Amino acid sequence: MLNYRKYYMKEVTKMTDIEIARNTKLNKITEVAENLGIKENELEQYGKYKAKINDSAYERLKNEKDGKLVLVTAISPTPMGEGKTTVSIAVADGLRKINKNAVLALREPSLGPVFGLKGGATGGGKVQVAPMEDINLHFTGDIHAMTAANNLLSAMIDNHIYFGNELKIKKVIWKRCMDLNDRQLRTVNTGLSGEKRIVPREDGFDITVASEIMAIVCLSENLGDLKQKLGNILIGYNEEDKPVFARDLNAEGALTVLLKDAINPNLVQTLEHTPAIIHGGPFANIAHGCNSIRATKLALKLGDYVITEAGFGSDLGAEKFLDIKCRKSNLKPDAVVCVATIKAIKYHGGALKENIQKEDMEALKKGMHNLFVHIENMKNVYGMPTIVALNRYLTDTEEEIEFIKKEVEAKGFEFSLVEGWSKGGKGAIDIAEKLVKLTEKTSNLTYSYELNQDIKTKILNVAQKIYRAKDVEFSDEAIENIEKIEKLGYADFPVCIAKTQYSLSDDDKNLLCDSDYNIHVRDVILKTGAGFIVVLAGKIMTMPGLPKIPAAEKIDIDENGEIVGIF
Repeated sequence: MLNYRKYYMKEVTKMTDIEIARNTKLNKITEVAENLGIKENELEQYGKYKAKINDSAYERLKNEKDGKLVLVTAISPTPMGEGKTTVSIAVADGLRKINKNAVLALREPSLGPVFGLKGGATGGGKVQVAPMEDINLHFTGDIHAMTAANNLLSAMIDNHIYFGNELKIKKVIWKRCMDLNDRQLRTVNTGLSGEKRIVPREDGFDITVASEIMAIVCLSENLGDLKQKLGNILIGYNEEDKPVFARDLNAEGALTVLLKDAINPNLVQTLEHTPAIIHGGPFANIAHGCNSIRATKLALKLGDYVITEAGFGSDLGAEKFLDIKCRKSNLKPDAVVCVATIKAIKYHGGALKENIQKEDMEALKKGMHNLFVHIENMKNVYGMPTIVALNRYLTDTEEEIEFIKKEVEAKGFEFSLVEGWSKGGKGAIDIAEKLVKLTEKTSNLTYSYELNQDIKTKILNVAQKIYRAKDVEFSDEAIENIEKIEKLGYADFPVCIAKTQYSLSDDDKNLLCDSDYNIHVRDVILKTGAGFIVVLAGKIMTMPGLPKIPAAEKIDIDENGEIVGIF
């Protein structure tokens, strides 16, 4: 073990992620765009290293042949994540190393986890997207624009009520939002100024990446589609219990104006100059977890291989990518990469969090169940050619790696050890070569449920086929709201289940999932703008809280303006 670690450490830099990024010379974004085939008039620059791609590119490229689409997902993670973004970047860089025209299509980081638990979401080590500080912070302002649009709609709702309430709004279901973790804002009372005619009411905040505005931007094909979807947002019910929409307030035009730039994807690059289109960032545990349709479709016109990712484990992000995004966009992945780490496998095999980097073959053997559920779902439920990418950590031993490789291959799946963090694209050449062959196989996308099934049946199908639950238990409130949604005529919407990312079940303490369990649905929420039904399972919240020691305590800026603590 000592000799192995000494050997491996030769390949590893002692610099932090932010230092590695700063010490890498980036190409100007105009050069990245030119190499990708984007023309000057199709680019809107945000400084030297960031830009947006406008509608002119879509119009010019719309008849071009699509490249191959590779979806990167993962097993159930540990609290720190398993490196999906890191592996996605490594795979794209690896494909470039073997002279393939690869493009990344990723999500934007939210300020919530940047200042919360994770401290950043732009990859790590030698495989990062850059400029990493900008991308992790305000980037091009997309999420701020979504926050503003969301809260403008809230202001217009309460303003309408203040000036006489012509629409007779009785119940408001639209929440305000902000792009930070703040559990104190989950439920608030508003309108307490005591002004004449002001109507106090109970309200609440979602994190912006859980806002329906985020989902709408990510699911819109163009500006006209965006405006229509914004108008379709259900904001509440009137005195006759009939739905009231944003279009009834004439709000969709102003909301679209706020989002006119945010709908355009952002272009950046990896540290090895692979083009990366980064756009949209819904969480997968409380939202649909995929980047925008526009970004993915544009990337497919520009690259022969497009690497995209979906949030958290495949039970969340990949399920929603396939059951929601692919349905709405007619996209179909050609292959799936399932990222695993030895520490996560041990974590879901019963090892304590503080022990997951120590040798524990018993926990490793038990935890393989979690990995197998994820890859078998991708292959057997969705019909996707699937490869396991083991994201290598310093503490991984050859014995552990060999054990996983044999177990995975015995199940009939491809396996690749990915060392992108320490070696860059060179550490992902093996998986790049295997993916080229894998994408040549036939991909037969099927879904976990049919849209014409009733809402309960759809939820049950996901729970049983994907989570491997025994049954689903519905609260009285959930049953009442399901009946209401079906009565309103929206039963054919897909379901977007919000549950913990840490377990296949809805209990974040049930990591092994080695006995029968049910999924507990406490409520369902109709999202008529985005076109799906959010299902709240277990104790999941749409406004997260900060951890005991948030990353914000370690993030700082020195007298020279250099940021520290983001990684």
